Amino acid sequence: MDAALTLVCALAVEERAARGARVVRAGLGAREHLPEGPLVSFGLAGALVSGLPPGSLLTARRVVDAVGIVLWEDEPLRVPGALTAVVCDAGRVVDDPTERRVLAEHTGAVAVDTESAALAATGRLAGVVRAVSDTPERPVGRLARGATPDGETDWRVVARALVSEPAATIRTARAASRALASLRHAATVLAVESAHG
Repeated sequence: MDAALTLVCALAVEERAARGARVVRAGLGAREHLPEGPLVSFGLAGALVSGLPPGSLLTARRVVDAVGIVLWEDEPLRVPGALTAVVCDAGRVVDDPTERRVLAEHTGAVAVDTESAALAATGRLAGVVRAVSDTPERPVGRLARGATPDGETDWRVVARALVSEPAATIRTARAASRALASLRHAATVLAVESAHG
C-alpha cells in the first residue's frame, strides 16, 4: 500500500477497539471530517442472514446500497479468519428480522452497516472490515438507538433498555463484546499490514 490506511469508525467503542492502528471516529453515517488517504470502513455490522454468529469477522469485496446497486468493489483486505462478503449500507439501522431477510434477498449482502456508502463516495475506500454484533434471530432492540450522532453512547437509552428489556439488553451487550474483540484482532492485523506497505 502506498499510504497508511485509516480505519474509519462510527462509534467510540469501535474507535477504542482499533487502538494501535491509525483510526478516526467519523460519527454515525461517517458525516464528520475524514482525513486524507485511503480509508477503511471499520466497525460493527448486523448480520442479514443466519449462520453468522456475533464475533464473525467480515472483509468486503463489494458494498451495495439497499436496492443492490454496487457502490464499491475491489479485492478484500487480508484479515486472517475473516469471511469475504458483500456488505450493504442501507442508510439506516435495520433491526427487524423480516426487513433483514428481504434486504439480503434483494442485495445479495450478508451484513448491513451505515457508513460504507459515505466512504465509498469519497473515492478513497480501500476496504471494509466489519464484525457481526447482532443477527436476525437476535436483533439489537432498543439499543439500536443507543448512540449519539457523534458516536458516543447515549446512556439514557441504555438505562431505559435495561429497565424495559433487561435480558435482551444484556445479551446484546455480550454479543457486542464478542464483536469488539474481533475488531481488536483485525485492527492489529491491519496496522501491521499498513506499516509494512
